[in-house]
Amino acid sequence: MYKERVSRVSGAVVWVNSPDAGGAGRVLPDGCMDLLWHDGRLLVAGPDTRAYVSEGAQGVWVGLRFYPGTAPGVLGVPAYALLDQRVELSDLWPVADVRRLRDRVAGAGDPAGALEEIALERALPSDPSLRRLVEALGAGRPVAAVADELGLGARQLHRRSRAAFGYGPKTLARVLRMQRALALARAGVPLAETAV
Repeated sequence: MYKERVSRVSGAVVWVNSPDAGGAGRVLPDGCMDLLWHDGRLLVAGPDTRAYVSEGAQGVWVGLRFYPGTAPGVLGVPAYALLDQRVELSDLWPVADVRRLRDRVAGAGDPAGALEEIALERALPSDPSLRRLVEALGAGRPVAAVADELGLGARQLHRRSRAAFGYGPKTLARVLRMQRALALARAGVPLAETAV
């Protein structure tokens, strides 16, 4: 069973998933990165360019899904360094710090709340132009037009996008377009209309 709620971390979502015993799951690209808690481990899910097939790991998964482009400000690493990867948090932060955080989450009555607290303590202010970029691309605006509106050249936009999202703005636009189409289809919009 999957449940989510709005997080206290700006734009983020807290989720809990208790997969059933049957098979692997599929996580589609969404432009986001997640801080994960599972089986006594703290993990990071980097941005995806293709569907990630989980191995059907049993037990409860707890996650904090960051708004696109904001996780690097918490994790301290550019998003492209984690592209299409799932890594231990101790690969990014000092082992002693991660051990303390792991004990903190394990001892919390609400692991999701503990993940939020960790993110809130470490978050740096995010670049407001990145949020405008996500909103504009998510609404289907062309990359070149959005770059002009933000006052950024193509190369500068590409560099900033790779650091924040893991990939360039055109790939981000495709990922967001796919998510927009999925939302329409799930809402009952006919598939032909969704495709348009």
